[in-house]
This record gives sequence, C-alpha cells and structure tokens, in this order.
Amino acid sequence: MNFLTILPMAVVMVAGTQLVAAVFLASGDRPRRASTGFLAGAALAVSAGTTLAWLVFRLVRGAAGGGGGGGRKPVETAIDWVVLALLVVLAVVVFLRRHSAGEPGWMGRLQHAGFGYAFRLGLLLFVVMPSDDLTMVTVGATAARHGLPWWHLVPFVLLTVLLLALPLLALLLFGDRADRVLPRMRDWADRHSWIISEAVVGFFLVLTVVDLLG
Repeated sequence: MNFLTILPMAVVMVAGTQLVAAVFLASGDRPRRASTGFLAGAALAVSAGTTLAWLVFRLVRGAAGGGGGGGRKPVETAIDWVVLALLVVLAVVVFLRRHSAGEPGWMGRLQHAGFGYAFRLGLLLFVVMPSDDLTMVTVGATAARHGLPWWHLVPFVLLTVLLLALPLLALLLFGDRADRVLPRMRDWADRHSWIISEAVVGFFLVLTVVDLLG
C-alpha cells in the first residue's frame, strides 16, 4: 500500500457541508481572502489530525514489535480491525447525515466573512465533524500500519485542500460566469456527495478486509 491508496479518502473529507461552505465563501464579498483563510485553516486541521493519528499508531506498532521481520504481526492485525471498525462507523455516519448537510443558519454569515473568520471556520469545521475525525484517524492509522513514512500523508492533505479550492478556482477561471457554476456545485455537494463518500469508504473497507484475509 502507498499514498495513492489513501488519496480517495480526501473526497470523504470535503463532501457535504465543507464543500458547501467553500462555495459560500467563494460567492461572498471577499472571496479570495475568505477562501484563502478557509483553505489555510482546513490544511492545518487535516495535517494535524492525520499526523497525530499516524504518530499514535506508529508508536503502538513500534512498541508492540511490528516494525520489522517477516510475516504478519499481531499488532498489524489489531490495527486492521481498528481501521475496519472505523470504516464501518464512518459509513453509518455518512449515511445518517445524507439529508442533513443542508445550509445551516450560520452559513448566511459566510457572505461577509474575512480571512480570520474563514480561517477559524476551516479549522473548527474539520475538527468538530465526526466524519472528518473518523477519516483522519483511518488515514493516519492505515499509513502507520503499513509502515508508510509521514510524507505519504502530504498528498492526501494537498488533495483535500485542492478539492476545497474548487469553488475558488471556478471563480478565478470563469469570472462572472461563476455565478451560474457555483450554485450548481453547491447543490450537487448538498444532495449527492454522500453517495461518492459511501463508495470511497466501501472501496477502502474492501482493501482493509483484503489485508485481514491476507
């Protein structure tokens, strides 16, 4: 397993409320400053979350003697079971929240957000969302279980930020025409992104089961 395997989980990170918030910021009074702040906050939260999970599971794996030698180690099997449990819970959370992404009342304030407010939002939004917490732990645990170095987490973080930057990129590329593109992007994320998330979680779940059986 390498960093390419965990990249699809970035879709789960941004699906729903996160991408909808990014669209609102790109449609606001100060779209560039607000979007930049949001992306910076999200990048910090995702980097810290996945790194913390990677460190914890790496220490557990090392302490249990799973860092070398041939054959499957008991600690690696245990981590696989933890990841499997996390994925099942994540799939349930995504399914239960499929009709609750919506547009919370606080999103109305995003039209006038500046860099600081958007930064705090990007930071907190990825910390308080259970689906994001579960995803970050899953990614960090998987990388540690397979002995991947820390830098293998960097492409995951970058792809997460890139997906969140799509509304801003649409604004920069299409200019005034973005007024038509952004609402469509927001509506799609609100209604259908959970389906893509479930497909990605299912794919990752299958890989974890293969690890357990292998």
